[in-house]
Amino acid sequence: MKPKTEAELAQAVADATGPLKIIGGGTRDVGAPVTGGVLSTRGLSGIELYEPGALTIVVKAGTPVAKVEQALAAEGQRLPFEPLDYRALLGTTGTPTIGGVVASNASGPRRIQAGACRDSLIGVRFVDGHGDAIKNGGRVMKNVTGYDLVKLMAGSWGTLGVLSEVSFKVLPVPEAAAELRISGLSEAEATKAMSAAMGSPFDVTGAAHLPEGVGEGPDTILRIEGFSASVAYRAKELTKLLAPFGDVAVEHDPTQVAASWKWLRDVEAFATRDGAVWRVSLKPTNAAVFSAMLEQNDLEHQAIFDWAGGLVWLLVPDEGDAGAAVIRQQIATFGGHATLVRASEATRRAVPVFQPEPAPLVAISAGLRKQFDPRGILNPGLMG
Repeated sequence: MKPKTEAELAQAVADATGPLKIIGGGTRDVGAPVTGGVLSTRGLSGIELYEPGALTIVVKAGTPVAKVEQALAAEGQRLPFEPLDYRALLGTTGTPTIGGVVASNASGPRRIQAGACRDSLIGVRFVDGHGDAIKNGGRVMKNVTGYDLVKLMAGSWGTLGVLSEVSFKVLPVPEAAAELRISGLSEAEATKAMSAAMGSPFDVTGAAHLPEGVGEGPDTILRIEGFSASVAYRAKELTKLLAPFGDVAVEHDPTQVAASWKWLRDVEAFATRDGAVWRVSLKPTNAAVFSAMLEQNDLEHQAIFDWAGGLVWLLVPDEGDAGAAVIRQQIATFGGHATLVRASEATRRAVPVFQPEPAPLVAISAGLRKQFDPRGILNPGLMG
């Protein structure tokens, strides 16, 4: 099913007699495998409203992300949250849609400075499990109300409703960017360096540690953006601040900087390597300790730290629930959560893909799904 209007979408959901697998461009095959009739939002495509002066854009959910970014770039603007593209990591094809970005709350390295997708989202339209069209939020910042439901839809993976339209606040593209790179740091040293940078007044918009960098060893990278003179000054001062951690190389070429952060954003370091990939969120200062504890528990792994350590991408052997048990046991110590992003279908069926929730949250989640999708037909089983 590929409805072209919200009315057709509502009718398709209302007429459904069994489970529906909700997809956008089909690029984010994450979560437990879902069976059912495929309902795609790709027919709902187009920019409904774009007001550069008001820094807002309204887009149908099936619109390709590239089309949205192209329209914004023509006006010197961008989506602040830097949405990642899963295709390389997951080996999927298709075209990422803006509705898929919202449904997965896909947020890249700039989240530490600009917030997540849900923080830029100001309005949604969606069809719930009854087949009713619902509007929440607004199309321009001054008219926005009802933020709670807007934010609830971000990251709901199509289990509460099928998005038909989304509205964002956008920001200007900065005049310049620079990347600072320190090679050879251990994970613990890198965590300290990133913490120092994030605690500085120099407005860092990206902080990451990679197990394999431009040289033979690991690289710790930082990004700053803004007016050219400001970027030059902050790069100089940040270099001084980080000098105790080692030699700091600075890259000002915009093409090189953009390529480096796209590579990080899309987790391309793990794209061509075998194994299961986990996405772990925890307190940034605990990232190195968490990785060390995995090693102490004999779990072979490689880790990429993003968000200054608040996001850890893990590559581990795809061996069913053995590695999952270690990861979930250790993450419980730190109060974070771990999501299985890539694995064999057998592993995805055997292991809870999303972090098991405490009983009170389970009850709240079940209540929300019962309210929005009482028949349980929207991506059933995807989130456990």
